[in-house]
Amino acid sequence: MPTVLVTGATGFLGQHLVRELLADGARVRGLSRSPAGDAAVAALGAQPVRGHLGDADSLAAATEGASAVFHTAADTNNWGPGDAAQTETNVGGTARLIAAARRAGVTTFAHTSSVSAYSHLVHGTLREDLPQRGAESWINYERSKYAAERQVRETGLPFLVFQPAHILGPGDRNNWSKLIRLIDAGTLPGAPPGSGAFADVREIARAQVRAWRGPRRDETWLLGGEHASFLALIQEAGRQLGKKTPSRPMPAPVLRIYARALDLLSRLSRRPPELTPVAAAFTSHHLRVDSSKAERELDYRSTPLPQLLADTIAWLRAEGLLAPQSSVASP
Repeated sequence: MPTVLVTGATGFLGQHLVRELLADGARVRGLSRSPAGDAAVAALGAQPVRGHLGDADSLAAATEGASAVFHTAADTNNWGPGDAAQTETNVGGTARLIAAARRAGVTTFAHTSSVSAYSHLVHGTLREDLPQRGAESWINYERSKYAAERQVRETGLPFLVFQPAHILGPGDRNNWSKLIRLIDAGTLPGAPPGSGAFADVREIARAQVRAWRGPRRDETWLLGGEHASFLALIQEAGRQLGKKTPSRPMPAPVLRIYARALDLLSRLSRRPPELTPVAAAFTSHHLRVDSSKAERELDYRSTPLPQLLADTIAWLRAEGLLAPQSSVASP
C-alpha cells in the first residue's frame, strides 16, 4: 500500500482527492496546520501530519517515507496587499515542498496548477501546447501559478501537472459558492460580462488518481468543463434557487471602474473589497478550455452545468449555507 502526502487536504479539491486516494487503496497523509485541521483530516480517514508550506523541517517530516506528493494547497488571494504572502506560499512553499520531496525519494510529484498559468492574456481555446504567458501578467496569482509550475517542471522529479479551470461542486465554501450565496440572498450587484469553463471537482480528483496510477510521467493535462457565460451560470443558479437574477451582463468598463473604486476605499479601510480589479479582469475574460487530452488519457468527464449547480446547491443547503428552502423551481 503506497503512502502519499496531500497538501491542502481539507480544502475544496483536497478533500475530494483524499477520498479518491483512500478508495484507491493508498495510505494518505494530510498536511495540517492546527488541531482543527488535524480533526478534519482524520474525519476524512487520512492521517494528519502537522506542518505548513513555510516550514521546511515540517515538510521534511511529512514527506519522509512517501512515494507520492499531491500538492493542492495554494493562496488564491486576488487583492494587491496580499500579493507578497501569496508569492511566498505559491512559489516559496512549492519550492520547499519540492526540496523535501527530493530528499525523501518521492517518485511522483502531482501538482495542481491552474489555467491561470497561461494567463488571461492568452485568448482563444487553451490547449496544452500553447505558450504560457503567466510571467507577463499584471495579476500576481497568474505570475505565482506560472512560477510554481515552472519549478515543478525543472525539479528532475517525475511530475504530473493538472491545470483546472473554474471548479464547482460539493464542498465549495469559498469559491463560486460565494456567488451562489449572493444570488440566494438577493444581493448580487450584477452579472459580469465574461465566460468560463466549469469543471466538476469530483472529476478533477478522479483524473488525478488515474494519472498517478498510470505509467506516464512528466505530463500536463488541462481540466475544463462546460463552457458558459457568467450570466448563464447566474441565471441557472437563480432558476434553481427560485431567485431573480440580472437579464443582461454589466459592461466590462463599468465593472472595472466599479472595482477600482472599491479598491481605493478598501486601501483606506485595509479590508478586502467585495470586488477587486483582479476579480473584475477574470470575470470579464472569456475562457475556453480543450480537455480532450484528459478525456482520452484519463477518462475525464464534464458534468452538465445544470447538474453541477444542482449538486453544489444541494450540498450548500445541507450545510446550512443557504436560506431555508421554500418554494424553488425544479432543477
